Amino acid sequence: MTVSLTQIAEMDRNAVLHPFTQLKDFASGKLGDPTIVETGKGIRIQDARGNQLIDGFAGLYCVNIGYGRPEVAEAISRQAYRLAYYHSYAAHTTEELAILSDRLVRMAPGRMSKVFYGMSGSDANETQAKLVWYYNNLRGKPKKKKIIARQRGYHGCSVVSGSMTGMSFYHDHMDLPRAGILHTGAPHHYWGADAGETESEFSRRRAAELEALILREDPDTIGAFIAEPVLGTGGITPPPTDYWKEVQAILRKYDILLIADEVITGFGRTGSMFGSQNYDIDPDLITVAKGLTSAYFPLSGAIVGEKVFKVMEEGADRVGSFSHGYTYSGHPIGAAAANAVLDIVEKENLPANAREVGAYFQAQLRARFAQLPIVGEVRGVGLMAAIEFVADRERKSRFASALTVGARVSKAARSRGLIARAMPHGDILGFAPPLVITKAEVDEMVAIAESAVRSVMDDLVQAGERI
Repeated sequence: MTVSLTQIAEMDRNAVLHPFTQLKDFASGKLGDPTIVETGKGIRIQDARGNQLIDGFAGLYCVNIGYGRPEVAEAISRQAYRLAYYHSYAAHTTEELAILSDRLVRMAPGRMSKVFYGMSGSDANETQAKLVWYYNNLRGKPKKKKIIARQRGYHGCSVVSGSMTGMSFYHDHMDLPRAGILHTGAPHHYWGADAGETESEFSRRRAAELEALILREDPDTIGAFIAEPVLGTGGITPPPTDYWKEVQAILRKYDILLIADEVITGFGRTGSMFGSQNYDIDPDLITVAKGLTSAYFPLSGAIVGEKVFKVMEEGADRVGSFSHGYTYSGHPIGAAAANAVLDIVEKENLPANAREVGAYFQAQLRARFAQLPIVGEVRGVGLMAAIEFVADRERKSRFASALTVGARVSKAARSRGLIARAMPHGDILGFAPPLVITKAEVDEMVAIAESAVRSVMDDLVQAGERI
């Protein structure tokens, strides 16, 4: 049966509940038809009408090795023919799962011991919360359960991970955040610093605020601190100077576990294999997903450090089996996909490409955008970057939200053939292209972005806005 594009769009509109979509506008057709994505190759996707787009956001920061890699498709196919599924409960495993787990433990920063698998970064952070609670129960500290996250941090959309996420619009009307999840200040010097405050001074103040929160709540009730090495969805914001040194000293002082959420920064995006390695972060627990399989198959991991696992192991005789798991934990096809992806990451040295091409990308963005009158800050690291738009550079004043400047720039870029994300926390255009991008492709992407920004600037001038 041949199905037309119109029929596909109608079926989608009638049957799919799309995430982060205005439901009434989509149902009524106000948002137009859904984009039917058909194929992808390298850094580009193509829709069913033949339009090609540079994917400047690698899906959702996840297609690190680029689209259309036959090596991964073949690995998935081989595993599916050999054994499409078996569970990992009660000490069952597969060859690919054992190889992957050994690989991750050796690859990860810090002193890691084991990997627990899920299907998304959200469920991996749910697991991390349970591990924190389990760990402290086993060592006789039943009150030490609260988890501190950061304002503007992103850790998922499920119940606990959504509570950890530090943006209110992820909580509104969803009965989040749940009790026991606390938030401290965002590490963004541009918006958060006092007048004349250096990055180091700002970092010390953020660490002091964290310590004050811990003392106010009682250190014996704080189990963990969760943070991304680089803020992702909260604005693609690298940490200010000395931030991680100051924060880690506070966590060690009060016996608080550090969960490094490497869902975005893991496997090369910052120019190191893990973002933690950029900033001398020594985590107790690490969350991975996205780049683990380059989104060729859903797979996530909670990597457990030796300190935590030793307590779990020693408590086993007393409490019995580790009572946590999912039907698809350690899925063999996911493990096969991850091994094939990591083979490519290592063989092609994609962290180095992210470092080298990323430095070129950051320089081009600063050269083209830093002096524009509506640009407050150009920031980033490796192959993740953001341009933040402001109404007045001198006063650091924001545009009226009704002007939707970031969304307009994103829309203008898309009409010119580039997907760049309007970030949800302010007027921000975000970039996180596949790690296989070349300097020539960076030039193409930046040129389109500049055209889009200048077109919106012209529109603002014509509308009488001061810029």
